[in-house]
Amino acid sequence: MGTPPRSPWALLVPTLVLVGLWAPCVVSRQPNFIVILADDVGWGDLGANWAETKETPHLDQLAAEGTRFVDFHSAASTCSPSRASLLTGRLGLRNGVTHNFAISSLGGLPRNETTLAEVLREAGYSTGAIGKWHLGHHGHHHPNSRGFDYYFGIPYSHDMGCTDTPGYNLPPCPPCPQHSTTARVVRKDCYTEVALPLLENTTIIQQPVELGSLARRYAEEAERFIQRASDKGQPFFLYLALAHMHVPLVPPLPPGPGRGIYGASLGEMDALVARVKEAADSLGRGSTLLWFTGDNGPWAQKCELAGRLGPFVGAWQRQRGGSSAKQTTWEGGHRVPALVYWPGRVPAGRTSQALLSILDIFPTLVALAGAALPPNRRFDGLDVSPVLFGSSDVGHKVLLHPNSGAAGKAGEVEALRLAQYKAFYTTGGAMACDGSTGPAQQHHPPLIFNLDRDIQEQEPLDVASREYQAVLPAISRAYAQALQDIAADNVSVADYSQDPAAIPCCNVQHVGCRCHGAHGATRDPHVESRTPWLCL
Repeated sequence: MGTPPRSPWALLVPTLVLVGLWAPCVVSRQPNFIVILADDVGWGDLGANWAETKETPHLDQLAAEGTRFVDFHSAASTCSPSRASLLTGRLGLRNGVTHNFAISSLGGLPRNETTLAEVLREAGYSTGAIGKWHLGHHGHHHPNSRGFDYYFGIPYSHDMGCTDTPGYNLPPCPPCPQHSTTARVVRKDCYTEVALPLLENTTIIQQPVELGSLARRYAEEAERFIQRASDKGQPFFLYLALAHMHVPLVPPLPPGPGRGIYGASLGEMDALVARVKEAADSLGRGSTLLWFTGDNGPWAQKCELAGRLGPFVGAWQRQRGGSSAKQTTWEGGHRVPALVYWPGRVPAGRTSQALLSILDIFPTLVALAGAALPPNRRFDGLDVSPVLFGSSDVGHKVLLHPNSGAAGKAGEVEALRLAQYKAFYTTGGAMACDGSTGPAQQHHPPLIFNLDRDIQEQEPLDVASREYQAVLPAISRAYAQALQDIAADNVSVADYSQDPAAIPCCNVQHVGCRCHGAHGATRDPHVESRTPWLCL
């Protein structure tokens, strides 16, 4: 792990690159794009990254046939901000999405932000989103209004509504009430009043969702979307945002001892990815770029239902209490697995140490499609196509890590990466499995870790050391320049207001918004008799 040690005295003062490092690399024929985003997946949840993991043979094969990026980061350590950054190429301080939306949210990703789907659709692509959205579902914030021709999925996290088969969660959540006379079970962190909806475009086709069939349905819808685009002779962009590995987990087989529940669910995700890859390859190997990554690190408070961090344990924080994974700015919160597969274009069997981010997906795919970036705004992502193609291993010089719930104001940037150095102006731990949280602490001057020597973030540099004194001015300048650039940009503000009328409900007359026949439903949504239950 890590790049060879570099002399801190040789560091040049960095400049935040906003649009890209290189001119766009345009292929002769517009390629298809599949972006698969796993939820709450750990860096160590791939066997290719962490030898202890045995449940991902297909993803490991994908790594062998493509390029694995081991220093790849989400743009935030929680759901909505990370997804907004993927689809805009901009941090939450620019695009306005700094924390998660609710089931009753009126707003979403601001309308003046341009999504990747909108750019690619304008460039001639068929665009589809399957899976979790969590960027606003009310009115014009729905995926169909944000550049996606087709949508099939759940409008937010699949723990944000009750179901008849709740699966595995900590604490366990009760099933949906069946009748208005059913005694209500109220439990902390459980949604018990409204059933979880499944949407196809703007129509609720099942409420509550039958979670046990969700992986199969997502795979089938992905295959159908790919085939429809192929039949029309159109290039396509498929954004597949999985429910895995977020709780509740619904493993396909009876779980075994130990980590059986999580391992079985991880294996189901692995098989789903393999099925989508096979569908893409059926169009002709080399016609489709597939990019697999995660939205943030594991949700540690879920204990044995949370993923593996690998070596990124945030030891300094753990010694002071709390988790160093999801919702934090420690490596375990935002360093995520990343694989890119594109036969004939992306080298097989390669491991890249380049410092990359989920922010880079937007400008890279736009460039490969031969399209132009939206004007009048600045981007935090880079066109990293030369890194994908193996002609370079240079990514970001500076990468910002926004607060994501554990400490500090949500969305504010109080941690950053400069080459091998990681600086913290604020630290804090999210809730851990043992229930502890780490108190927020301010650091002036900042804590600085050398990740080349200390990937576990255990021992910060001594402020009196020659190394610390040499790198601090470069970090301070990079931090100041980044904040000044954001302040001078065309920034958006998200509407986080709520109204119960915005909650997706297919039948307000039924307890929990239950639809007739949805209880225990196993019918395929393409063959069942439908009623036009519209998402508000």
